Amino acid sequence: MQHNALQTEVTLPALMTQAELAQYLGKSTAWAERSRWDGSGPGFVKLGKSVRYRAGDVLAWIDANARRNTSEGR
Repeated sequence: MQHNALQTEVTLPALMTQAELAQYLGKSTAWAERSRWDGSGPGFVKLGKSVRYRAGDVLAWIDANARRNTSEGR
């Protein structure tokens, strides 16, 4: 008699480097660094010394910054 192992599928989010984030947003890598330091950019994760941005965090940050007109607050 054979036992089938329980299989679980997991979809992992894409991880972007600072350079990939900057290119995706049409910004400079210096902007990505500054926004990380001052907390104005998308959320990020530290993996050892490496900084990575999850695609879901980037999309959530973009959605949070959507405006209908220029008089809306920042």
